[in-house]
Amino acid sequence: MVLPAWLALAIAIAAEVIGTSCLKACQGFTQPWPSLGAVLAYALTFYCLSLALKTIPIGVAYAIWSGAGTILLAVIGLLVFRQKPDLAALIGMSLIIAGVLVIHLGSHSETS
Repeated sequence: MVLPAWLALAIAIAAEVIGTSCLKACQGFTQPWPSLGAVLAYALTFYCLSLALKTIPIGVAYAIWSGAGTILLAVIGLLVFRQKPDLAALIGMSLIIAGVLVIHLGSHSETS
């Protein structure tokens, strides 16, 4: 079964968020389970991202991947790690969301 490009990108984003959360928890790779989680999650991230890039242009995929990851990690930082973003961070994340929406809704370029 071939994984659709947008689903592969969504899985890559989710895996990257899990991997980065594990990096926070592994404390410099001193904790074995979060360290293993980070390595496995990043392996899945890059595999799925490579599948998505067969169809989705690299600039569009990377903008969506990094933008969505930033927002999701900010939410996880707030809820799990009790890291409250300041006003500048909230404004910046709002601009990221706006940029991702413009790219996703306005870009019609795809490769075969």
